Amino acid sequence: MKKFLFLALSLCFTTAQAQTARKFTLDLTEDGKAQMVCFLPENPSGRAIVGIPGGGYSMLSNSHEGYQASEWLNKRGIAYFVVNYRLPNGDRTIPIGDVEKGFSIVRDSASVWGIHPRDVGIMGFSAGGHLASVISTHSEYEVRPDFSILFYPVISMDERVSHKYSCQNFLGEEGQKDKELVRKYSTQNAVRRHLTPPALIVSASDDRLVPFVTNGLEYYKAMRNAGNQCAMYVYPTGDHGWGFGPWFKYHNQLMTDIGTWLDNLPAPKADAIRVACIGNSITDGHGIDLAEQYAYPALLQQRLGADYWVENFGVSARTMLNKGDNPYMKEMAWRDALAFNPDVVIIKLGTNDSKPQNWQHCAEFKQDLVQMITTLCPELSDLPKNKKKRAKALAEVKKQIYLCTPIPAFKSTWGINDSVIVNGIIPIQQEVANEYGLKVIDLHTLFANDGNKMLSDGIHPDGNGARRMAELIAGELKK
Repeated sequence: MKKFLFLALSLCFTTAQAQTARKFTLDLTEDGKAQMVCFLPENPSGRAIVGIPGGGYSMLSNSHEGYQASEWLNKRGIAYFVVNYRLPNGDRTIPIGDVEKGFSIVRDSASVWGIHPRDVGIMGFSAGGHLASVISTHSEYEVRPDFSILFYPVISMDERVSHKYSCQNFLGEEGQKDKELVRKYSTQNAVRRHLTPPALIVSASDDRLVPFVTNGLEYYKAMRNAGNQCAMYVYPTGDHGWGFGPWFKYHNQLMTDIGTWLDNLPAPKADAIRVACIGNSITDGHGIDLAEQYAYPALLQQRLGADYWVENFGVSARTMLNKGDNPYMKEMAWRDALAFNPDVVIIKLGTNDSKPQNWQHCAEFKQDLVQMITTLCPELSDLPKNKKKRAKALAEVKKQIYLCTPIPAFKSTWGINDSVIVNGIIPIQQEVANEYGLKVIDLHTLFANDGNKMLSDGIHPDGNGARRMAELIAGELKK
């Protein structure tokens, strides 16, 4: 009987410990001063989280704000990586570089560790929450997380409304005097529509160290105002620094809340066809609340289904022309679109190019359009001049690029000119499409009778217009 009881207890203990299949530590710097502690689950789900401990940028609280999360996450099949970053001492590039290096390793090793490289989130605590928000808003696409979980985060770098020592340690004494630097790294100011990943913010209402109203709430407001996916849970009490500690009064509810949010956070299929929607405010979803869910690219995703992965890289007021007042190819969204490495590209630019101050550079519209398509698809940059050889080379190009003609400008708002669109921009689009074997979606013609699906400005589609665009574009893609 004793033997049986011992065996049963041993089996229970083994099962409880079996959630983490492997634990190891990697040096992120040659001197080993920055390290990443890795916890790989026994039954990987494909999801991973990079943990960023807090400590006011003066120390690392990597127990309850780091390692303690490993068991819970691994049990859910989530790989977990705690970055023990170097302290900034006024040089913000040091911790940023360490976390970005950790992210790069996780994504580069994804196939070996059973991870989907585009389902890697970040989870930061207090000052680590600030660092996590910096990576979420400032870092390039390759090392930017796919989602963020921010525990009672420092968001503002204005020490009057934030944690004084986190601000000073991150920016340094001189940096604190630089108003532009303070604004830049107060990350509520750096949230970008469509580009900043979905966020979950958790805090306690009575947090006295990092005031919630001037920090976490500000990030939530910026995310919500941008139309990005976000959620926020504020617990009545708890003050600051509870992390994954079981002593937190609302610990069980916290685990349920985070778990439910993660369970309902979609991840693209690993082999999904990648569709990049490049464009101006019409792609961006100007005038449509929660554009990340209701602009045409999101509705296109719904129509195409899980075999496709559609991303919105639209930016309001942008031009195809590099000499326009707001050139698209100078935007972070353009760099993101390239890094996304799409299989299918839908380009809808030209509306703002019709404005007088932009169309004065009309002689360069074709070369700028060619620059865009050849950058997206380098195989198009060196095509043979011989017609037969050119046709053969074009037939071998796998990336599909669609040029959308601008939808009609039903009003001449902001100087947008439908005559220029019809007689200047569309003919150039057709010419480039013929030369480079591209497909044209003639939205100008297809949308001609849909003036009732526009906002009052006569330029931007409303919700019904966005649905109509998604329907037309999906129809062309499915052909």
